[in-house]
Amino acid sequence: MEVVVTGMGLISCLGSLQATWSGILQNKSGIKSHQLFPAIPAYPLGLIASRPSYLKDLTQRLVTATLANAKLTAPLTECGVAIGSSRGCQASWEEMATQKDSNSSIPNWLNTLPYQPATITAKYLQTQAPVSSPMAACATGIWALFRGYELIKTGRCKRVIVGAVEAPVSPLTLAAFERMGALAKSGCYPFDYRREGMVLGEGGAMFVLETAELAALRRAKIYGRILGFGLTCDAHHISAPQINGSAAIAIKQSLERSNLEPGAIDYIHAHGTSTALNDRHEARLIRHIFPQVAVSSTKGATGHTLGASAAIGTALTVMALDRGYLPPCVGLKNLEFDLDVVTRPRKAQIERAMCFSFGFGGQNAVITLSR
Repeated sequence: MEVVVTGMGLISCLGSLQATWSGILQNKSGIKSHQLFPAIPAYPLGLIASRPSYLKDLTQRLVTATLANAKLTAPLTECGVAIGSSRGCQASWEEMATQKDSNSSIPNWLNTLPYQPATITAKYLQTQAPVSSPMAACATGIWALFRGYELIKTGRCKRVIVGAVEAPVSPLTLAAFERMGALAKSGCYPFDYRREGMVLGEGGAMFVLETAELAALRRAKIYGRILGFGLTCDAHHISAPQINGSAAIAIKQSLERSNLEPGAIDYIHAHGTSTALNDRHEARLIRHIFPQVAVSSTKGATGHTLGASAAIGTALTVMALDRGYLPPCVGLKNLEFDLDVVTRPRKAQIERAMCFSFGFGGQNAVITLSR
């Protein structure tokens, strides 16, 4: 049973799915310097507007855009849901905790628990199918895709809406990454000699997945096919990657489950966070496993959207398959590693691609897709 992508929605600091794709092909970045909170200095951030977004608003916009792209309308009572977020409504809880009136509280606070994007989506669809809210740090987006894929492959659903949403720009999140020394001070430059850290961004991406039969029955446009996944966790360190371990196993698992050899992959959307450790580790992994493959990371354009980053990366990988262009690694000027990194839009008829995501706590997720 083939699982295909028949709809996509995306929001980033560059705009909608089409605006983000077009912006990246023009080597544009939505990252700008912002000083948002009195106790936190100015940092480059990937904000959608001039102030941080709310998770609820982003989720509602994404659901609407995704269904419109798939040419579907609610209610969809048999559509499964798997929408994740790593930070959830943390910003709302921070606001509540810092309010001067100790008797104040968030109305309907149960709605601000981490599953908010999944429940908003499920209520909008009026679905009676399974609903889940995966959370696996930066690997959340691919975990959500896997959960939806699993619901279809096991026959529990014929259609699912999956993805991840993140509105992480808050004082606590910024302070935490600042304390770790992980924040860039000027911008995001994946795989560059001058890279100096990650840039926090906000946004998300959602997908409609269906059986190929259902897609054919309604004559839906098919953007791509899901071939396989690799999902591992090494629990090596809270933030540092394990040099030789389960990330490589996740890549090999995804290849094996897709019945492919490494040489069959035409393009890799790398995790590419622009941190010293991640980029070095990821470059070594790619060199070790793949004979020759085009690589890029789009975080230099969108920032690092944490739990939503893998969903955004997968959406842009599907766009590369569908449109026949490889997105450039925006921000890269001086490549440090011996890799075929895409530095300007490259026309290429690619057949198969992978998207990598490596999260805190050693959570590794890889998806393989085809035209």
